[in-house]
Amino acid sequence: MSVGKQLKMQGLIQKIMILTKEGEKIMERTIRVTGKGKISVKPDRIRLLLNLEDIRETYDETLQQSTVQVEILKDTFEKLGFTRTDLKTLSFNVDTKYESYRDKNNDWKQRFEGYEFKHSMKIEFDADNKLLGKVLYALAHCPVRPEFRINYTIKDPEAAKNELLGKAVTDSKIKAKVLTEAVGVEIGEVITIDYSWGEVDFVINPMNKLMESCTSYNCEDASSYDIDIEPDNVDVSDTVTVVWSIR
Repeated sequence: MSVGKQLKMQGLIQKIMILTKEGEKIMERTIRVTGKGKISVKPDRIRLLLNLEDIRETYDETLQQSTVQVEILKDTFEKLGFTRTDLKTLSFNVDTKYESYRDKNNDWKQRFEGYEFKHSMKIEFDADNKLLGKVLYALAHCPVRPEFRINYTIKDPEAAKNELLGKAVTDSKIKAKVLTEAVGVEIGEVITIDYSWGEVDFVINPMNKLMESCTSYNCEDASSYDIDIEPDNVDVSDTVTVVWSIR
């Protein structure tokens, strides 16, 4: 290699080293702080989760039975003032069902039982104890007996999420100021904001095994259960990581 090329190469290496050092200095002049936001929201919405399961000998019979039972549920809710489309499907599947048994040689075998459907649904309405009492009574006296779970949630989760994120960023800024002031520097502009964008679930479930308790009531002359439920607030938290420049 000629002397001229060697000098050019050395000069290029020196420039790269200078840039690298300056880059390291820039990286050292930032602070990364994770802020945590917390909110407590009063639930104002009831989400009723329902599950229907049944088994029939043929695939066609299974599909037909699923349709019949869902229509009965829709009829039940329609009588309470809901529309038929208020009952939403979350998942539906049909699968083969087998039973395990021992044969005469005491070996395990499987026999075909039929086709089983599983239909998960939901219906939502405003948090109203009177309406909830009517819904539970209707389900307890419905020709089909779905398993169900009652959740309390909120009407406007997006507004709650935005408030939560705002509190998390504010918390990050407060912490960053405390740390930088302690070492005699100041925070500057935001460099990056890192957020997972995960689902925040604004749900509380204050009741368990409610179906058994509902069907045990003797309310032949009534058309509703007397429900007096005041659910607790939904407490949620989330984090945001912010990188600030330092002046």
